[in-house]
Amino acid sequence: MRIDISKSTDISNIIFDLYGIQIQNTIGGITTDSRNLMKGDIYIAIKGEKNDGHNYLNQVDAINASAVIVDKNKEYNNLNTQIISVDDTIKAIGNIAKSYRQKFTIPIIGITGSNGKTSTKELLSHVLDGQFKVHATNGNFNTSIGLPLTILELNEDHDISILEMGANQQGDIEYLCSIAKPTHGLITNISSAHLEGFGSIENIAKTKGALFSALKHGTSFVNYADEKVRDAHSTGDKISYGLIAECDFPADIHYDNTGSIILTIDAREIRTESKNLSFAKNVIAVASISITLGLEWDYFQEKILTFKPPKGRCQVSKYGSITIIDDTYNSNLESCSAAIDYLCAFSGSGRNIAVIGDMLELGTASKRQHEKLGKKCNSSNLDAIFTLGVETLNTKNTIKDKKTNDHFEDYNHLISTLKSFLNDDDKVLFKGSRGMQMEKIISGVFGD
Repeated sequence: MRIDISKSTDISNIIFDLYGIQIQNTIGGITTDSRNLMKGDIYIAIKGEKNDGHNYLNQVDAINASAVIVDKNKEYNNLNTQIISVDDTIKAIGNIAKSYRQKFTIPIIGITGSNGKTSTKELLSHVLDGQFKVHATNGNFNTSIGLPLTILELNEDHDISILEMGANQQGDIEYLCSIAKPTHGLITNISSAHLEGFGSIENIAKTKGALFSALKHGTSFVNYADEKVRDAHSTGDKISYGLIAECDFPADIHYDNTGSIILTIDAREIRTESKNLSFAKNVIAVASISITLGLEWDYFQEKILTFKPPKGRCQVSKYGSITIIDDTYNSNLESCSAAIDYLCAFSGSGRNIAVIGDMLELGTASKRQHEKLGKKCNSSNLDAIFTLGVETLNTKNTIKDKKTNDHFEDYNHLISTLKSFLNDDDKVLFKGSRGMQMEKIISGVFGD
């Protein structure tokens, strides 16, 4: 990860205040990856599970970095680069970002949740752009490393910031909020994603709910259709939304004659030109924030119709007459079920085919979750299911009512099978956790 720095003196002053060290050179950027290092950058050495950034200090030194932030318990010989020794290099990034955040009084919108946080962040950024100078999380910079770096990209031109907050274990969201100090917060939903790191759905709810708890003087946007989000403790102002009548932004779903979703939100009709129910739910959430911030409904409608989903998030494309739904960015039971519904909503004479990889990081609940996915496949209008991995064998074994239900452990075997199986007008969903790299299957079958 690397970011550019707009004001070198700001970062220099913060480092001096925190660590008593005056940076001697101009700071061009900050990076945690020696491969992305540029002359004048600060390099932060991080020890990970598989790699230790301290091993690359000699290479960093040769590029003439401005400084290196390193573990004080290690020895550093023959380095010409200025050294900043700290107790914990990851926390050092957070401390620098926390101090930098205090320079800004703009709205800071934190977004977390088990599903849909990146898609919601991207949609909100798109909708607000044009009315505000928007700063937003780039890609998946939503961790204890990525979020501080994102904050350090803020500058005086920005009117608003949208920060995605990810969590893999208890306490993560509370820590990120201590750095970001959000003024507004939205929890998309609370489900079983990343269950392995939390142990229970209750722990997930507590961790995600820390965003609302941090908004003592801010505003929580509460999905009333999600019981666990609704029950999350919030101490500041609260604005509710969802597919439920008793809320500030009540919504309803209906369809036009093409099957595309039309939303009624707070008595306003919003066309989506999409059959994706997950996208429709994101629109409702984004509407509650956008309208609260002063956007007009007509402008909101215009922005919804011009939004294009990021790669790997229910991205629809064509290969000849075959429809490809690329939803390969990540997966859990809820998002996989929604993707299957999206596939089955497409019209046309071709077959509905699901290509599904393992849902990872589910811990002891993995077998049960994959079996539930099999039941979902059973009850859906699918003509063929192809599963890939280890855990999806439980899915395959649960499916009883489908003529084509094949399991694979080898990518190349699955690719060759699909090449011979697919016909004109077929509609094919590709879905799996990030670690399964399901995009390899798409490129293998259809080319880059």
